[in-house]
Amino acid sequence: MNGATGLRIRVRGRVQGVGFRPFVWHLAQRLGIVGEVKNDAEGVLILAAGPALPDFEAALSDDLPPLAKVTSVESTPHRFAARPTGFLIVPSTGHGAETGVVPDAATCTDCAAEIRGPGRRQGYAFTNCTNCGPRFSILRSLPYDRAATTMAEFEMCPACRAEYEDPADRRFHAQPIACPACGPRLWLEAGGEEVPGDPVAEAARRLRAGQILAIKGLGGFHLACDATSADALATLRARKRRPGKPFALMASLPVVRVHAHVPPAAEALLASPAAPIVLLDAHDALPKAVAPGLSTLGFMLPHTPLHHLLLNQFPGPVVMTSGNLSGEPQVTGNAEARAKLGHIADAFLMHDREIARKLDDGVERITPRGPVTLRRGRGRAPSTLPLPPGFEAAPRILAVGGQIKSAPCLLKSGEALLSHHLGDLDDPLAWAEFLAAEADYAAIFEHLPEALACDLHPGYRATRHAETRGKATGLPLVHVQHHHAHLAACLGENLWPLDGGPVAGIVLDGTGLGPDGTSWGGELLLGDYRGFTRAAQLAPAPLPGGDAASREPWRNALVRLDAAGLPEVADRLFPDAPRAAVRAAIAAGVNAPAASSAGRLFDAVAACLWLCPPAQSYEGEAAMRLETLAEGRADPYPMGEDPRRIDPAPMFRALAHDLDAESPGAIAARFHAGLAEAFAVRARRLVETGAARAVALSGGCFQNARLLELTLAALDGLPVLTHGAVPPNDGGLALGQALVAAAKGS
Repeated sequence: MNGATGLRIRVRGRVQGVGFRPFVWHLAQRLGIVGEVKNDAEGVLILAAGPALPDFEAALSDDLPPLAKVTSVESTPHRFAARPTGFLIVPSTGHGAETGVVPDAATCTDCAAEIRGPGRRQGYAFTNCTNCGPRFSILRSLPYDRAATTMAEFEMCPACRAEYEDPADRRFHAQPIACPACGPRLWLEAGGEEVPGDPVAEAARRLRAGQILAIKGLGGFHLACDATSADALATLRARKRRPGKPFALMASLPVVRVHAHVPPAAEALLASPAAPIVLLDAHDALPKAVAPGLSTLGFMLPHTPLHHLLLNQFPGPVVMTSGNLSGEPQVTGNAEARAKLGHIADAFLMHDREIARKLDDGVERITPRGPVTLRRGRGRAPSTLPLPPGFEAAPRILAVGGQIKSAPCLLKSGEALLSHHLGDLDDPLAWAEFLAAEADYAAIFEHLPEALACDLHPGYRATRHAETRGKATGLPLVHVQHHHAHLAACLGENLWPLDGGPVAGIVLDGTGLGPDGTSWGGELLLGDYRGFTRAAQLAPAPLPGGDAASREPWRNALVRLDAAGLPEVADRLFPDAPRAAVRAAIAAGVNAPAASSAGRLFDAVAACLWLCPPAQSYEGEAAMRLETLAEGRADPYPMGEDPRRIDPAPMFRALAHDLDAESPGAIAARFHAGLAEAFAVRARRLVETGAARAVALSGGCFQNARLLELTLAALDGLPVLTHGAVPPNDGGLALGQALVAAAKGS
C-alpha cells in the first residue's frame, strides 16, 4: 500500500512556544503513531496514523506542558501520499495572532535545581527552558522566535544550539535559551562603577548591611531592602517619598510561612507559573513599616533564577517594590534606572537583556469565591478570555477603559484580550505608556478595530483619545456608563449569555459619571449587556473640594455627619479642620458636586475613627485600614428603609453613639455588615420577585474581602456572580465597555 489513512488534527489555544510539539512527539513515540506535527498560523497541525489514534487524540488535552492551554481539538480524515515511517517535527509555516502569546512564567523546578547543582548553568541568572522564563516581556513582534525578541543579539553557542534543536530536550525551541557562554551577563554597580566579584553575593552582603538595591527583573526594576530592618525600611520610604503605601515582599515559601498565614489555595497561587503578589494574613513578625495600619502582607515567591540565587544567599524576606518615582511607571532601562533611581538606590544589580515592555507584578488575593485579581500584570498578560455565548459574531472592538488603573481591551475572534495594568493616566509617562501599549497590542495581535468604546466621562484622557480617534477614522464610538461597564465585565467573565436575562448588579466604587450628569458610586443596577436601570442608590452627598474629598477623608465625614444632624460630632472629631469654609462652600454649591460614592462612605467612616489624619497618602488607604480594623461579627448598622435610596444617616447616628461605647474594631465591623446587608436585601428582592435572574458584584470596593464575604452571606441561596481573573476595580472596566459595545451592535 503506497499511502496510509489517518487523521488531520488541528489543535487551537496556547500551543506555541510552550513545548507542545515536543509533547506531541513524545506522545507519538509512546503510542507508536507515525506522521508529523508543526506550528502554523492557526495553532498546531498534526498529521497522524496508527492503531492507537483514538488514544493519541484523546491524550492531546491531557497532561499538557505546564504553560499550554488547549481550547479545541478538531479532527478530520487524512490520506497520506506515502506511508510515513516515523514521527517528525517539521518546520513551521506562516504565523498569526490567532495562536496567542504566552505570558512570562516563573522558573520551573528543573531550572531552579539546575542553577543550584553542578553543570554549566550553575549559578546562571538567565537559565530557562520551554516550561518557564521570559516571554511577553522580551517579545518585540510576531512570530515568536528568537529574532523577534530581545534575545536576538545573543547568538547561541553550540551547546545551547544542540539543546534547542533536540525534541527530546526540555529546551527544544525555547527562544530565550542561554548559558554563561552565550547569554546575558549580570553585574553589580555602585557609584557608576562595576563592582568586582560575584554580583549576587555582593548584593546579598549589601542587603545585610541595610542598603537599598535596584534590581532588574522581568518587567522592570524593583527597589529592594531587608524587610526585617526598620532602619532600611525607613530609609527606603524617605528616599522614595512613600510614607504609607504597603511594600511588596519576596521570600521562599518556608520564610513566607514564618511571616504570614498561607492556606493551600494561597500556596497554589504563589507557586503558579504567574507567581503573583498574593495578599496574606500577617503574623506579627515584621516591622509595622512594611504595611502600616494593615493586617495583610503582599508576598511573592522568587520567579526568576536571579531572584532564586539572591534568596539563596539572603533568605529574606526582601522588600521588592516597583522601581519608579512616585506616580510614574516602572523603570525598565539601565540608563533610565541610573538617572531616576540613583538618589534612592545605593547599588544596582543589572543585566544586558533588554525589557521590551513594562510589566508590573500582578496582585491577587484569596476570597470566599477563590482567587481574585486586583492588578493584572506579569504572568497573566497577555492571556485571553473567552466571550460569552451570543458574542460569537462580535466585531473587533477596542475599548480604552478608565482614567485610573488603566487597562484597554481588544475583542477579536471570540476572545477578549485585557491588557496589563498601565496606571493612572493623569501621569504623562503613564499616558505615554498607554499609547505605546495600545499600538503594541494592536500590532502583536493583528487587531484593526471596527468600533471603539469608552467611558461617559468627558474629562477622562482615554475618553478624549477615543473620541479623537473615532473622528479621525470614522469608526463608530460607543460611550458606556461607568457602572454599567463594571456590571458587564462581571457578567462577561462569568460567561453570562448575551440573552441570559437581567441581573441585579451591586456596583460599589469611588466615582463614575452617571447618565444624569452626577457622580455615581454606590449602585444597585438592574440590567444586562444591552442596558440597565438604576434600581437603588446610596443617598448622594456633596464632595467638598471635588478631588480633595478623595484625598482628605474628614471632608466626607463632615458632610455625612451634618446630613445626619450631628454637626457637633464633626466639630468634636475635626477641631483643626477648616470646617466653616467647607460648610460655606457646600451651602453656596461651590466645588461640591453630589455623589453616591461607596468609596467616599468608607472614607467617612474611617475618618470618624481617625485612621489616617489628615489625608490619605495613597489611593484606598482609609478603606484598607478600615477593613483591617474590623474585628469579629457584629450587628449591622441601620441604613434606612427606602427601597430605592440607601440612606447612611441612621448608621452615622448609631456610629456616633458607639464612639464612646464600642471599640473601633466593632464599629468598623458594624459598618461593613450594614453596607453589605443594605444592598443585599434590595438585590435579593429583585431576584425573588423575578425581576433579576442572579446577582453580580463588581466595583473596587469588592476588593475588600470582608465586604465580599458579608455580601455573599447576605445573598446565600441566590446565584451570585463575582470576579476572578478580571479585576473588580477599574482594571476590568474596558472588558465591560467592549461587551456593551458589542451587545448594542448585535
